[in-house]
Amino acid sequence: MGSGEFDLISRYFAPLTVRGGAALDLTDDAAVLTPPAGRDMVFTKDILVADIHFFADDPAEAVARKALRVNLSDLAAMGAVPLGYLLALALPKNMENREKWVAGFSAGLKNDQNIFGWSLFGGDTVSTAGPLMVSVTAIGTVAPGEALRRNGATAGDDIYVSGTLGDAALGLKCLTGDITPKNQNLVDRYLLPCPRLELGQKLAGIATAVMDISDGLAGDIGHICGLSGLGAEIEAELIPLSGAAGKVLESFPLYKDLIWTGGDDYELLFTAPAHMADDIKELAKKLDLPLTRIGRMTQEAFIVIQDKNGSNLLHGEQGFRHF
Repeated sequence: MGSGEFDLISRYFAPLTVRGGAALDLTDDAAVLTPPAGRDMVFTKDILVADIHFFADDPAEAVARKALRVNLSDLAAMGAVPLGYLLALALPKNMENREKWVAGFSAGLKNDQNIFGWSLFGGDTVSTAGPLMVSVTAIGTVAPGEALRRNGATAGDDIYVSGTLGDAALGLKCLTGDITPKNQNLVDRYLLPCPRLELGQKLAGIATAVMDISDGLAGDIGHICGLSGLGAEIEAELIPLSGAAGKVLESFPLYKDLIWTGGDDYELLFTAPAHMADDIKELAKKLDLPLTRIGRMTQEAFIVIQDKNGSNLLHGEQGFRHF
């Protein structure tokens, strides 16, 4: 990208750093970070590719905010506090209005830096013959030994989810024209997930296993089951739906399986012993966030999402897969 790369960095990305902080004003080859005393470091990385994870014509600000938030959701699942992030941006060589797009993108980053209290530490900007790509490496901290894991569930533990499921997948169907008229509430849930950071930071000592739901409930509960050596029984009627999702499904009932297979929910999925039920109710009240029990972990290594008649609604669906 020649000197244009450095112009973009100076104009749009350097202002996203903290003066005198780890990024060194983006003037050196690398950042220098002094870890907070008495904290473990947590790292995660997600790549978003145009027309796979977002539409190429999505607003630049929305792309930036989603890129940060899917990484923040991973930090939430580990119980971490956000600290900063590294950004890699690959812009198509034939991209029209490149600088205008970058300006909107940086504005989106700034917006969510202000909301979530973190900053840019560094990164790279390149041109590509391929599609637009955004890669974020998120860095957070957690108290020693308190990082939440996926592998601690035990048989008999209750299964919980935060918020509501299926909104983003149905929102995507709205954007592709498969659901009409378009429901903007569902579209917004697809474009702008809400990382449950505060919840994740409160689950230490309550939850036995935690992860975020990015690829769909059916697939993601499989990760907890596999790592814990267990199975799961989930009652479909208990899975929480938003009013918008419920209304859409009245007209489009064939999309009901998107509630557990659709992905892009970015809610937290966690297990907890039955005796923690009151603590979880109190936490939900404190956070003003629904935390819904949807099933339980089983000794038999088999996953069931059953309807009110006891029939298994899973027919090999495992949620979104890249390969």
